[in-house]
Amino acid sequence: MGKLRFIIAAVVGLFAVLSYYGTSSQNPITGEKQRVSLTAEQEIAMGLRTAPQMAAQFGGLSQDAAATARVKDIGSRLVAQSVAAKSPYKYDFHLLADPRTINAFALPGGQIFITGGLYRLLRTPGELAAVLGHEIGHVVARHSAEHLAKQQLTQGIVGAVAVGSGDMTATQVAQQVGAMINMKYGRDDELESDALGIRLMAEGGYDPRAMLGVMEVLAKASGSSRQPEMLSTHPNPENRAGRIKDEIAKKFPNGVPDGLIR
Repeated sequence: MGKLRFIIAAVVGLFAVLSYYGTSSQNPITGEKQRVSLTAEQEIAMGLRTAPQMAAQFGGLSQDAAATARVKDIGSRLVAQSVAAKSPYKYDFHLLADPRTINAFALPGGQIFITGGLYRLLRTPGELAAVLGHEIGHVVARHSAEHLAKQQLTQGIVGAVAVGSGDMTATQVAQQVGAMINMKYGRDDELESDALGIRLMAEGGYDPRAMLGVMEVLAKASGSSRQPEMLSTHPNPENRAGRIKDEIAKKFPNGVPDGLIR
């Protein structure tokens, strides 16, 4: 019986690994080879299907017509004037009614949201462009599709451990390790989206140094309630700020051009 259990576990684990490593494509925007199983059309459909539910969790869409138009106008400009216009996604930008939650996020395929709580803290058009550019970065980098593939791999391996060991303690340890790995992937995604956001902002006519202002806003808002970085999907704002400065210096070795919107 034990031998059969191990054989089944090996098959489950091998199937998860082969499924993950057997599907890949090259991202035309980033040039990266990515292990994803979703097509762009599937990402778009998933985002459109999920968008109403996500909006409802944050009190629905904002009734502030002027603020909503500002979010849509800046988001649309970033897409139209940047490399994001070459991606296959259908972008739409939404301001959520929630006045307390400080958050912004992107769904697969181009549905992008910012809460009223974060919007009211942003001081300039450039800072709003920085938030939206970061979220567009998640879309063009296909982070949701990558994360889904990694979760499926983790779940398959955890399932194999559960079958092979018959020990819930071992299964729980495997789940915890898998969660930590996926969190690390999340932090790497955030840093990549910051770098992409810098590029998208500059191409869209906005000063990428405004992203440093957003880090100040996030650091002040998080205060003493912040989780330890290793237990969060987002790096600490101070750490991100250092990487952002390095990225700006790398992209603009002769200095950021004059005339960009801050």
